[in-house]
Amino acid sequence: MSGPGSTVAASTIRDVGRLRAFLLCSELPTWLVAAAVYGGWLLLTLHAALLPWWIAAPALGCIIAWHNSLQHEVIHGHPTRHRAVNDALGMLPLGLWLPFHAYRRVHLDHHRVSRLTDPGADPESFYFTAGQWRRMPPAVRRLMIFNNTLLGRLSVGPAIVVARYWWTEIRASTGRDGRRVVREWWPHLALAAPLLWWVTAACGMPLWVYLLAALIGLSLTLHRSFNEHRPAEGRDPRSATVDASPFWRLLYLGNNFHALHHRRPDLPWFRLRETHRQERGRRSEPANGFAYSSYADIFARYLLRPRDMPVHPFADESRQPSP
Repeated sequence: MSGPGSTVAASTIRDVGRLRAFLLCSELPTWLVAAAVYGGWLLLTLHAALLPWWIAAPALGCIIAWHNSLQHEVIHGHPTRHRAVNDALGMLPLGLWLPFHAYRRVHLDHHRVSRLTDPGADPESFYFTAGQWRRMPPAVRRLMIFNNTLLGRLSVGPAIVVARYWWTEIRASTGRDGRRVVREWWPHLALAAPLLWWVTAACGMPLWVYLLAALIGLSLTLHRSFNEHRPAEGRDPRSATVDASPFWRLLYLGNNFHALHHRRPDLPWFRLRETHRQERGRRSEPANGFAYSSYADIFARYLLRPRDMPVHPFADESRQPSP
């Protein structure tokens, strides 16, 4: 028999449910992440003179990696329906090396391709065609094999990524994509200049410390993307699922559920885990094991052992990598 107490409890549960639904629909979690990212960055830069470099650089590196995850969320249309608002939230270049609008273009192209990891189609591929591999000097081949270990991706990977992208942009600037390069780089440089003035002149942080922080941030991002995709044929899975700890899930804003993200790029980061759990009851895990219990699992497997060769086994040699 129900009484006044049970009625009040039921009403409270309904009210809590409505409040939760409102907060999720308004994407408050993403706004809170944005406030934490920029607030943390300001706090660390303002106190740069009080912090030794070996604390400031790694701490800022974590903030920069977190900011990259926020940019990824923004690119996929969050937290609002208005692109101008989202862009304003994500385009400050804390990581320095990559223009926001270039990241948007490259990443959305990555989502559109059907042949993930194919260097002739996927602009985010780390692989090479057999022809490209044959033309490489032996020392470069060894470097690229090392880059396919987790240790290599975390240490030399940032320099390789930046050098390859900047060289591609320099070549593109002299060709038919010259206007596109200018269009993407001028707002980036216009924002990066005052950012570096703030860090170095206003806050007194040595430039090399901030550059080190930017490299650490990129290294953390490459830690996430190291094993997100692999070459595959037919219906074999190409995207990974990592059952990560709360720290990594928050730092990468749910992108550890990368297979789900590619199926549902519209989902905001804070709904990925719940959706993954719901789907897991209806969908069997990939039989060939492209799912990991944690990032420590990937660390143990691939710290010193290449996950595979950098030559794409199914690449279409008739296509050239997109600039």
